[in-house]
Amino acid sequence: MSKEATMSAREAANGLAASLRAAGHEALFAGGCVRDLLLGHEPKDYDIATSATPREVIRLFPGSNEVGAHFGVVIAKHGGHAIEIATFRTDGSYKDGRRPESVTFSTAREDAMRRDFTINGLFEDPETGEVIDHVGGLADLKAGVIRAIGNPAARFEEDGLRLLRAVRFSTRLGFAIEPETEVALRDRALLLDRISPERIRDEFSRILTTPRRQDGVRCLIETGLLARFMPEFLETIGCDQPPEWHPEGDVFTHTMIMLEMLEPDAPLELCLAVLLHDVAKPPTRSVDETGRIRFNGHDALGAEMAESILRRLRYPNDVIAAVVPMVARHMQFMNVQKMRVAKLKRFMAAPTFSMEMELHRVDCGSSNGFTDNYEFLQAKESEFSAEPLIPPPLVTGRDLIGLGMTPGPRFKDILERIQTEQLEGRILDRGPALEYLRRLVTED
Repeated sequence: MSKEATMSAREAANGLAASLRAAGHEALFAGGCVRDLLLGHEPKDYDIATSATPREVIRLFPGSNEVGAHFGVVIAKHGGHAIEIATFRTDGSYKDGRRPESVTFSTAREDAMRRDFTINGLFEDPETGEVIDHVGGLADLKAGVIRAIGNPAARFEEDGLRLLRAVRFSTRLGFAIEPETEVALRDRALLLDRISPERIRDEFSRILTTPRRQDGVRCLIETGLLARFMPEFLETIGCDQPPEWHPEGDVFTHTMIMLEMLEPDAPLELCLAVLLHDVAKPPTRSVDETGRIRFNGHDALGAEMAESILRRLRYPNDVIAAVVPMVARHMQFMNVQKMRVAKLKRFMAAPTFSMEMELHRVDCGSSNGFTDNYEFLQAKESEFSAEPLIPPPLVTGRDLIGLGMTPGPRFKDILERIQTEQLEGRILDRGPALEYLRRLVTED
């Protein structure tokens, strides 16, 4: 294995920084990598801030990506890593609430002042390890505080996505948002309306996949941010449930407990399904003649609402295809012990079944505490593990055509009936399957 293939991200960044310094330029590690190192976390990537202009960076590192050169940003590749190299700059006005209209190349101090939060405005000298702090980031790291650099309102007006970034850093690090920053955040929640759904989606997904995800959702609600992109969920607050089944309280409390019960590394699709599994309880809530609260059809309507929400936020089709069935099917777990073997195997063969099991676990664990269905399915997983849940079919549509049938809706019904016999263990070989097929065709 080559040395380049085994080079770490830090070694790659150090190499680029050394080349910049050798050419007479200042070069510092910047932003998140410095923050994470000081917190004892290994950075996923390293960014370099430099006095070199983009043209000088590109001259030093031929083949670099110039896409961000207009904003002073170049991506250089070294040791198998892509390292962002940004020229020290100050930003012009942000008319679109996202990018500056212009940039002016400047000094490290001025560059630090245009960043979002103090903990992200730190630099490190790669050669000496010295941390350079122009914005009070070290004190805020030590105190566990998210504080906007300079005027919080101005920082958020420049880029409304910083509203969600504040919540993300607070959630991920367990830091409190500094009061003046929080006031500005609440007052400017409407700025999210200027941000693209894709950018909101990405920040929200990062919040939802942190171990403290329930704190993140609460913060989004308390600051008025969630109302800007997922107002449907707010209706769960105060939506009471039958106390005999949900002694924990309303739908919102139930959902927050579920989010807290998930494993720290729970996948995004599961986190979204948990968040949205009861989103249709408020619109389906009714009280029957005995006084019992019911939510008839909330699973089906919830699937529709979940799909609408996820499409509005431009989630990829594969994420939607996983989340929506989980929401639609979450009430079926109460019936698994009554299912015939064929239906149960089809139910368990769903590609999202392992995540659905986890959703069911936290659904019951956060409310009535029943584990019977979960344990039943665990036992069935072991029982069925010796062979595929859905084995290869014994007969196909070609066999039906061979018997003179014309392709049509009846095909699916006949093939499903034969598959049911196979799953139930009553027909296990092709010969008896063909015989049963001929009988069905004759009856038809």
